[in-house]
Amino acid sequence: QVTVVESGGGSVQTGGSLRLSCVVRGASKRINYVAWFRQAPGEERVGVAGIYTGAADGGPFYEDFVKGRFTISQDYDLNSVYLQMNDLKPDDSGNYYCAAQWRTGWLLGPHNYIHWGQGTQVIVSS
Repeated sequence: QVTVVESGGGSVQTGGSLRLSCVVRGASKRINYVAWFRQAPGEERVGVAGIYTGAADGGPFYEDFVKGRFTISQDYDLNSVYLQMNDLKPDDSGNYYCAAQWRTGWLLGPHNYIHWGQGTQVIVSS
């Protein structure tokens, strides 16, 4: 059984940084993509960034609103994906979810991944 576990959330002030971690365990074959999603209270879950994990040099991809501020990376051997978040803004607040194994459609579509973690909370205060 595949498990996805996030960590690294917390509370920071505007302009601060956080690094989120995601570990994927239990897959019988290599996971193809891992992505991060964000959900603010009362809002829909939206994609933030993702990365191809089928190779050690897998390419990253981002939503426009985090480009230049967030960096997604992976440790191929540890089945781990990281999201470095810099220059955080209050609008970045929410629960951040890691999702693994893309199945179809848009790579940052919240309905297009099979395995999900429980989420980690990020609070950015002004």
